[in-house]
Amino acid sequence: MLIYLAGPDVFLPDAVEIGRRKAEICALHGLTGLYPLDNAVNPAAAHASRTIFRSNETMMESADAIIANLTPFRGPSADAGTVYELGYMAGRGKLCLAYSNDPASYANRVARLHQVAAAPDGRLIDAEGMMVEEFGLPDNLMMMHALELHGSPLVTPRQAPEDIWRDLASFEACVRVAARHAGLI
Repeated sequence: MLIYLAGPDVFLPDAVEIGRRKAEICALHGLTGLYPLDNAVNPAAAHASRTIFRSNETMMESADAIIANLTPFRGPSADAGTVYELGYMAGRGKLCLAYSNDPASYANRVARLHQVAAAPDGRLIDAEGMMVEEFGLPDNLMMMHALELHGSPLVTPRQAPEDIWRDLASFEACVRVAARHAGLI
């Protein structure tokens, strides 16, 4: 089974090493991890961003599944590109798995970064008067239910690991789910 490994990990200073570790974990379970940085693209080349997009799209098309890192990135929610990739794979009926190393609810994460208060009707609102989604879910309900319907619920640890970007325990839990789906366990 080929698994597309999505997430903001590609922005880490040791992104290639993280991808190598993830691919090794996949291989230990009889799976093949496809990491976006496996595509050799010169970021200084003309149209590099489109080349990256097309290369990743081709990689997703060849994959049987996705494991998306939905750990909040530069805000209270998952990386926008990773969310797109998850939706892309769900829309194609592929197996969708994901993890987040931050087990807090979305509303609690918003409150860490912004002023949140209860409105007179009980809804949570931010300083601009916008409703803050609160269903006790770790992120936006569209992602959480896409996972349930196209694979498996979001994997989260009981508490955030010391290094949320390099701890791969929740990732490996997703790999085990994929291996079960592939009949390898």
